[in-house]
Amino acid sequence: MSDFHERFVSHLRKLAEHDRGALAALRRSLGFAPGTYAAAMPCVEPFAVSDGTREPQRQALYLTAGLFATNPRHRTGTSLAGALAEVKLKRDSDSIERRFIALLSADAEALPVHLRHAASLLAAEELAFDYAALAQDLGRWLDPWQDDARDRVRQRWARDFYRRLAQAPSTDNTPTKEDTP
Repeated sequence: MSDFHERFVSHLRKLAEHDRGALAALRRSLGFAPGTYAAAMPCVEPFAVSDGTREPQRQALYLTAGLFATNPRHRTGTSLAGALAEVKLKRDSDSIERRFIALLSADAEALPVHLRHAASLLAAEELAFDYAALAQDLGRWLDPWQDDARDRVRQRWARDFYRRLAQAPSTDNTPTKEDTP
């Protein structure tokens, strides 16, 4: 993870502790195109104006900040995909996998809607994930000139999701050959 993204998430965590109004503005910003809701700008723009920050990375910061405000729980090292797999395991619901596939299939325009639903789902289950990793991934996903990078993010998320599912203890109670009398 980049130090820049770690500092950004640290900033968001401080806002969560000390500025509920800022979190409300960031949550409301999810109803607008990333980076266009004026009330969210004081919370994000100081990071977005860094040297070398391009528009896709700027949009990723705004989107990440809004998602963080929806579910201000952070867990370093757990990807969004891994956390969604935990929800699937917890709820034993195929609809979670369908939502995840829809998220992976989303284009840049539809991505914020799918991410908002995912963050709300994780908040309802009180599950956290790594926002610094998310911000970095979204910067790649939203960049129209980095199709390969976007595909690598999608592939990594799919691996994280299915790896987490595969690591879960089996709940299949079907008798095996050894179990039968």
